[in-house]
Amino acid sequence: MSRRAQISPSILSADFARLSDELARIDGAADWAHVDVMDNHFVPNLTLGLPVVEAILKSSSIPVDCHLMIEDPDRWAPAYAEAGAGSVTFHVEAAAAPVRLARALRTEGARAGMALKPATPVEPYADLLPELDMLLLMTVEPGFGGQAFLDVVLPKIRRARQLIGDSGVWLQVDGGVSASTIEQCAEAGADVFVAGSAVYGAGDPSKAIAALRAQAAPLVEATR
Repeated sequence: MSRRAQISPSILSADFARLSDELARIDGAADWAHVDVMDNHFVPNLTLGLPVVEAILKSSSIPVDCHLMIEDPDRWAPAYAEAGAGSVTFHVEAAAAPVRLARALRTEGARAGMALKPATPVEPYADLLPELDMLLLMTVEPGFGGQAFLDVVLPKIRRARQLIGDSGVWLQVDGGVSASTIEQCAEAGADVFVAGSAVYGAGDPSKAIAALRAQAAPLVEATR
């Protein structure tokens, strides 16, 4: 099955006071707008919630990729899909019934994603892959943007790619993705890349996205 490199800029690194303008800066260049929802319980940070996501969906045509770093996603995640998010990712460490939740997200019309923290092994969840549209491997500890990439996760990315095979499940990486790390991630088997500082810290976010895609695309295609 053919694969392509997708770039999902994290608005966690954007200016929240000018969010509509910040989304416009990546429109036409980004595949997704990655929205980090944090509740100050599952992770030690508080960002934004469903009302802001609903406002983003109304103000931008970019598909929204919601990453829920929250407790009790079984209760809260379906509302993000119902609101119109194109992809909703929950953390397996927080989910009580991940299969049921993934199916609920799909029923609401969203792609179902499941995220793993750096220290969470992927192998125990191999049987869940058919229930998913995307597997997200965190390459930093979740909670804050701007952290350094953890290269210790690279072997896990390779193992996940082997487990996914040609099933069509996307393999996303999030944390410290930049011009200096994206090729390692792509070579290991990732095909969806969340980049925050590397995009919004650049003078021209659209050009930064294009440059990252150009680095990753040949390696993604070579690991089909």
